[in-house]
Amino acid sequence: MSVEINAKMVGELRESTGAGLMDCKKALVESAGDVDAAVEILRKKGMATAAKKAGREASDGLVDTYIHLGGKVGVLVEVSCESDFVAKTDDFKQFVKDIAMHVAAANPACVSRDSIDPEVLAAERKVAEGQAEGKPAAAIEKIVEGKLNKFLSESCLLEQAFVKNPDLTVQELLTAMIAKMGENMQIKRFARFQVGA
Repeated sequence: MSVEINAKMVGELRESTGAGLMDCKKALVESAGDVDAAVEILRKKGMATAAKKAGREASDGLVDTYIHLGGKVGVLVEVSCESDFVAKTDDFKQFVKDIAMHVAAANPACVSRDSIDPEVLAAERKVAEGQAEGKPAAAIEKIVEGKLNKFLSESCLLEQAFVKNPDLTVQELLTAMIAKMGENMQIKRFARFQVGA
C-alpha cells in the first residue's frame, strides 16, 4: 500500500525541520509517509552533509546582539560561515539572532565540552563524588560520570535543548542549518551580560 505524498505533508515537514522541499519530499517517499521516520532520515542526511563540510574553513559570518525585554540581559554572539553571500542571507541572520536569544534564555557556560573551564569541571566532579559517597564502589564512577554528563549537557551551548524547539539540541539546529545553506558554520563564541551578575 503506497501513501500519497501531498504538498501539505511536504510543507509541514519543511516547516518543522527547515530542510529543502525536495529533500522533504524524498524523505517522505522513502519513509512511506511516516513523518517521524522522515525527520530521522533528514537528520541523518543533515549530519552527513555537515560532516562533509566540517573541514572547510568558516572565516566569514556575523556578530549579532540580543537584548532581552527590559534591558536586563544582553548577549553578543559570533557565528561563522564560509562566505559573505551566506552571511548576508535572511536565514543565516535569523539563525544568529536565534542563537543569541537562546544564550540569553538558557545561560550556557561555554560553546562545547572542549571549551569548558577545567577548574569548573574539577569542582563539579568533586560535588558529584561527594553526592555518590556511601554508594557501592562499582557504582560510584558511573554515578559521577552520569552527573558530569548531565552537567555538561546543561552547561554546553551545543548540547542544550533549543529554547524555541526543545525537540532539537542547538547542535542539531546548527547541523540542519549547515545542510540547508551548504556551508560549514560554527558558533565561535558568545558573551552574556546580566544586570547585577
